[in-house]
Amino acid sequence: MITLNLMDTMTEPEVNKRVAIIGAGLIGCSWAALFLKHGWDVRIWDHNPDIYETVSAKVMRALEDLDNLHETQIETGSFALCDDLDIAISDVSYVQENVSENLNVKHALFAELDKRVAPTVPIASSTTAYTWSDLFSGCLHKDRFLIAHPFNPPHLIPLVELSCHCDPILAQATEIYEGLGRVVISLKKEVPGHIANRLAAALWREAVHLMKEGVADVRDIDSALVFGPGLRWATIGPSLAYHLGGGDGGISAYFEHLGKSQEKRWDTLGTPRLDDATVQMLVAMIESEYGEQSSSDLAQKRDHDLIGILRSRKEFP
Repeated sequence: MITLNLMDTMTEPEVNKRVAIIGAGLIGCSWAALFLKHGWDVRIWDHNPDIYETVSAKVMRALEDLDNLHETQIETGSFALCDDLDIAISDVSYVQENVSENLNVKHALFAELDKRVAPTVPIASSTTAYTWSDLFSGCLHKDRFLIAHPFNPPHLIPLVELSCHCDPILAQATEIYEGLGRVVISLKKEVPGHIANRLAAALWREAVHLMKEGVADVRDIDSALVFGPGLRWATIGPSLAYHLGGGDGGISAYFEHLGKSQEKRWDTLGTPRLDDATVQMLVAMIESEYGEQSSSDLAQKRDHDLIGILRSRKEFP
């Protein structure tokens, strides 16, 4: 186990303020930085020890983002890279899982965690699309399991979507994520992809349709969102946007004047499938538009802009 102290002067963390990050990929490193920035001791484990060579650098970059976002210094915890799962989960009060989106892999991991982690410790999955029943229905201590889905990158995007079958665990998890400065929403009903990813998927499905139909190229479709409704949606959601679209009469006036127009748009929305031809077309179009820049450079630009947006929301909440 390799332990890294991130501050020269550190105090002992609060009792039970220790988290195990299981899976050290993009999401896991981002979660690790967020917990660290809020004073948690973090233990990271991944089934592939080779990945540890890049983990520290990824966590440090995310911490730099958080330093740029927060004007006041928050006491930072410490983290350890663990090559033994039992060491990673020993004496932790919370577990955040982020392994690959493979149901068999997740089932095997949760069976092990259920046996090895103290039964009172909540275990949260960052799953992108699986439901609670998909993941946890076969677990022995199933009530302590929950879905806590972040939006990438978790250390910057505040949203966390929770799906849980046990009210005390839901309350405990909500308190933890709100303590990390997250905006927590809770699903009332299971649905694949939760809420945010379903909304994003619906939007991208129409973008794919527009590309297939030759309506516009990749960059113009992206720009239509970034410089149009995306700006509005960064401040209000779609329902409030349409409510305001009705002027003083609100949503009732919108339906009266533009309801038929909305239905016409709905009736002509596309339903593309990701068959081989469509995938090949998308890869060619997107790589032609953005392929000259590395993914890391594009992500750095994205995160820089996200920090600017988040700062503006802090100034004018």
